Amino acid sequence: MSRQNYIFTSESVSEGHPDKVCDRISDAILDALLSEEPEARVACETFATTNRVVIGGEVGLSDQSKLTEYMGRIEDIARACIKDIGYEQDKFHHATCEITNLLHEQSAHIAQGVDAATDKDEGAGDQGIMFGYATNETEALMPAPILYSHAVLRRLAEVRKDGTEPTLRPDAKSQLSVRYENGKPVGISSIVLSTQHADAAQTSDDIRAIVEPYIREVLPEGWIDEATEWWVNPTGVFVIGGPDGDAGLTGRKIIVDTYGGAAPHGGGAFSGKDPTKVDRSAAYAARYLAKNVVASGMADRCTIQLSYAIGVSKPLSIYADTHGTGEVSEALIEAAIPKVMDLTPRGIRSHLQLNKPIYERTAAYGHFGRAPEADGGFSWEKTDLVEALKKAV
Repeated sequence: MSRQNYIFTSESVSEGHPDKVCDRISDAILDALLSEEPEARVACETFATTNRVVIGGEVGLSDQSKLTEYMGRIEDIARACIKDIGYEQDKFHHATCEITNLLHEQSAHIAQGVDAATDKDEGAGDQGIMFGYATNETEALMPAPILYSHAVLRRLAEVRKDGTEPTLRPDAKSQLSVRYENGKPVGISSIVLSTQHADAAQTSDDIRAIVEPYIREVLPEGWIDEATEWWVNPTGVFVIGGPDGDAGLTGRKIIVDTYGGAAPHGGGAFSGKDPTKVDRSAAYAARYLAKNVVASGMADRCTIQLSYAIGVSKPLSIYADTHGTGEVSEALIEAAIPKVMDLTPRGIRSHLQLNKPIYERTAAYGHFGRAPEADGGFSWEKTDLVEALKKAV
C-alpha cells in the first residue's frame, strides 16, 4: 500500500528563466515553420547567455530550397520572444543582443527512417520511452505541488506585465512543499519564491510584501497557515537575472514541464521538436490516455508508459500502472488503449491534431494541466476518450 501521509515538493520556473527563454524561442520557431508547412520537420535548440542567443538544429521541408527564405525570419522571431517576456536589461535586451542562427537541413539518414514510403508507414523520429500521468487530487487531474507552483508564477507574470507590480522582473522560480493526509493534499508546509526585481535596495521582506497576496490568491483556501514556512528571495538580492545571470538552454526543465517529479520521466525534452518526434507527441499521448483513465473512474492515479524505435511506426510496448487505486486491472487498460487510439506517430498527430502552430504557448508553466483551447492547443488535455475506454474495457 502506498504512503498516505507525507510531504512532497515540486518547483516551477517563470517564462523569464534562462532555460525557458530558450524553450520559448525554440517553440516559436517551430510554430513559424508549421504555419508555413504543417508537415515540417524541426529540431531547434537555443542557447542564451549575456547579450547572446545561439540557435541551431535541423529543419526538413518538402522543398528544401525554401529553407533560406525562412531563415531570414529567425532573428525577428527570437527578438519578439525576448521582448514579450520582458527583457530590456543592459546585458540582455531584445533589441541589442547578438543572435546567431545555425539551423540547417535535416539529416537524410534520419529522414529516411521517419518518412513514409510505399512499403512502410511513417516511423518514429527516435527511439525512447515516454510517460504520462494523471491523478484525481486536483480538478486538472495533475499533482498539486507542480500545478500550484506554476499557478504562482503565472499570476506574478500577469501583474508584472500589466503594470500592477512594476518592480518585478521576468526571471523567477517557485517551490511548494505540499502536505498530504490520507493520500490527498491538504496544506503547504513551505513556500520558496525567488523573483528578480528592479531595485537592489529592496529586501527580502519588501519582495514578500509584494508577492504574498498573489501567492495566497492562487493557493486553495486554508492551505497556508501559521506553521507554513516562507522563503522569499532567500539570497537577499536578485537584480541580475535571466541569461545575463545564468546561461539558458532548450530542454533543461523537463521535470518542470511535466509532473514535478511525481511521476517517471523518459528523459526526452519537448520544446523545439515537431510532433513526428515521439519525445513530444507520445508523451502528450501518454498524458492524454492516463488522464482519460482517471477521468473515467477506472483509477485514482494512473501512469502510462509507451516505447518506440526509430523508423518503426507502432509502439514496442504499452504499460499501465494504477498504483493500487484501480477499479479494473492494468492488463485490461493496456489491452484497451490500442483499441481507442492509434499510437503510431501519424496516428497520434492525427488524433490530437498536432500539426498546428500550437507549441509556443506550452513553453512556460507546464505542458500538462492546462485547459484545451479552441484552435487545438493542449488537445491532449481533453477527456473525450472516457466512453470509448469504458466500452473497450
